[in-house]
Amino acid sequence: MIRLELVPRGLGSRISGDRRDFLDVNRFARDTSWLHGTMRLIATDGIGLMALFLLAGWWLGRKAGSPRQVALAVWAALAALVAVGLGKPITTTADEQRPFVVIPHILTLIHHASDPGFPSDHATAAGAVAAGLLFLSWRLGLLTTVVALIIAFSRVYVGVHFPQDVLAGLALGAVTAILGVFLLVPLITRVIAWLAHTPLAPLVRAAPAEVPDAAH
Repeated sequence: MIRLELVPRGLGSRISGDRRDFLDVNRFARDTSWLHGTMRLIATDGIGLMALFLLAGWWLGRKAGSPRQVALAVWAALAALVAVGLGKPITTTADEQRPFVVIPHILTLIHHASDPGFPSDHATAAGAVAAGLLFLSWRLGLLTTVVALIIAFSRVYVGVHFPQDVLAGLALGAVTAILGVFLLVPLITRVIAWLAHTPLAPLVRAAPAEVPDAAH
């Protein structure tokens, strides 16, 4: 259900820090009704784009025949899961209520449970995928990073997270992915290299191009 109450203009002057930043975004959302549909879609389903970027990363690594690149794509996916898992005890400890729970009369564009919101799971997963893919391909990683930032912003825009929730999520995801690149990717690379000599080779290495027979 969409709540369309307006944010009182004077409220922001009585709230400092992260809540004031949230109210600035919320007022922007109120003034850009033409963006509501797009932002609602990104906030709810945009994380699916991360799966497409992961698939693209796997395809690039497989096409290049590089066990390390395939390993980076695999780790980027695993990093998202690991980072979200690491965020769960933080969420429980912080026990931060969501904006629509603690601030009256805000614009909320999607229905969401009133569970604690710090850090944002969406931003955490997106940050991990983006950071992981940057090590695989800077072009793909840069595109993924831009989309990750948009996803994070959309979660604030629709009213279900404070800015600190998504910033912390992006940071947690990125740090998890970066640490794993140095600590775990070498091991994953060896596993991928081994798989390249098994019946599962087509999953990790593209078949070499056939060389036409020389004319007799």
